[in-house]
Amino acid sequence: MDHDPVRRGIAEFVGTFTLIFIGAGSILALTTLFLPAINSTQAQGVYGGLTLVAVAFAHGLAIAVMVSAVGHISGGHFNPAVTLGFFVTRRIAPGLAVVYWSMQLAGATAAAALLRWFFDARTRQLTNLGAPGLGGGIDHWQGLVIELILTFFLVWVVFATAVDPGGAFKSIAGLAIGLTITLDILMGGPLTGAAMNPARAFGPQLIARHWTDAWVWYVGPFVGGAVAALAYDWLYLRPQRPVPVGPPETGVLEPRPGETAAS
Repeated sequence: MDHDPVRRGIAEFVGTFTLIFIGAGSILALTTLFLPAINSTQAQGVYGGLTLVAVAFAHGLAIAVMVSAVGHISGGHFNPAVTLGFFVTRRIAPGLAVVYWSMQLAGATAAAALLRWFFDARTRQLTNLGAPGLGGGIDHWQGLVIELILTFFLVWVVFATAVDPGGAFKSIAGLAIGLTITLDILMGGPLTGAAMNPARAFGPQLIARHWTDAWVWYVGPFVGGAVAALAYDWLYLRPQRPVPVGPPETGVLEPRPGETAAS
């Protein structure tokens, strides 16, 4: 892996830019496409379902492709909550974490700014430029817990596939991570927008100036990501205890010179 902060930071910028440009862009594009046909509550339900599936796959494929493309350069975080998980488990230096966070937010903002330029005012207003929002009947505390749980799933899968050296899917971690985002959006999209990513929320919120209950998409993912990283690290990635040793008749190898038996 290339350890140059500039090269790694640019990879994080491009990956996060892709997520917002394709993910939020799919919401805007589908709204433009289906809006003329939505003339009843039943039509809204049908087109809403089609939109949900398309948006879920747009986000999931964007991440799957970019993690596969530049994961060998930066690790393919594209998400401040994922970077926080690496930080709290001491898998990234503080200075490099700051570079990642800065480039992730910058990439998200640049993508949102371009989307604002591409789409008309009505589409932007209807979707808040693709910013996540709470669904009907969901209060901010429920939204917080939903985002926490969805992000927990995401970071858990990141650690299980891309971090754990024994992970069965390490060579195709991007696919597993992308599919996790897809399934999270299929469940949480109508409830919270299923951002799972402070950068995914920040770019559209900043450019659209839409900050209603904004803290939900920062506190939830950061807490969920940190808990998932710490839990996986503690349960499965801690240094293992030394292998017990004993006399040959026990079937366990004797210690070599300089080694001692485990207490």
